[in-house]
Amino acid sequence: MLRVLGIDACRAGWVAVELHDGAFAGAYLGLRLDELLTPADAVGIDIPLGFLETGWREADTRAAQRLGPRRSSVFRVPPRAVWQRAPYAAANALCRELTGAGLSVQAYGLRPKVLEANTWFDAGRYPLYEVHPEVSFAGLAGTTLAYPKHTWAGAHLRRRLLAAGGIDLPDELGDAGRAGPDDVLDAAAAAWSAHRIATGRGVALPDPPQLNERGQRLAIWY
Repeated sequence: MLRVLGIDACRAGWVAVELHDGAFAGAYLGLRLDELLTPADAVGIDIPLGFLETGWREADTRAAQRLGPRRSSVFRVPPRAVWQRAPYAAANALCRELTGAGLSVQAYGLRPKVLEANTWFDAGRYPLYEVHPEVSFAGLAGTTLAYPKHTWAGAHLRRRLLAAGGIDLPDELGDAGRAGPDDVLDAAAAAWSAHRIATGRGVALPDPPQLNERGQRLAIWY
């Protein structure tokens, strides 16, 4: 049996969807990422994993190109030192120094979760793969989706796409049901990508993945 997890950040912490052989097997909510990380064949997570020392990652450029009109859902991930700098004004100034462009307040707001996830990515204890849910949903649909995930039409379209891909999300998710609907859908899309990776069908953007100065593979998978 192949066991995979898809994880997305949410207001309550993190929400995870578990698949067994590609089918829904459970959903979980955790305040910390380590509450959800358990042995699995692959873990897809919607958070940047891995940094460069200077410049921008190729993965973000490729993902934005793939999404076309929905490219605004992808933000460029700045170098490692930027994430380690506080407050925002100092991080933004350093980002301009290292890349020639600034860092948005929205992206910097993810800093605690980015640092938390990369602690585990650097440790190498779990098979973590960075995913982007909109890239995953585009893979499920065979095209970029017309409706944003926060709309009624967009949410129902994404749930139908997951069901068609073998992931039938139940109405009752227990404690995980406290997460936002879009967060649950994104976690399920991350799990779909993780299952593809575990079965050898995953696609990396870029392919082959970019290597950073630490030898880590930087890519967004679906």
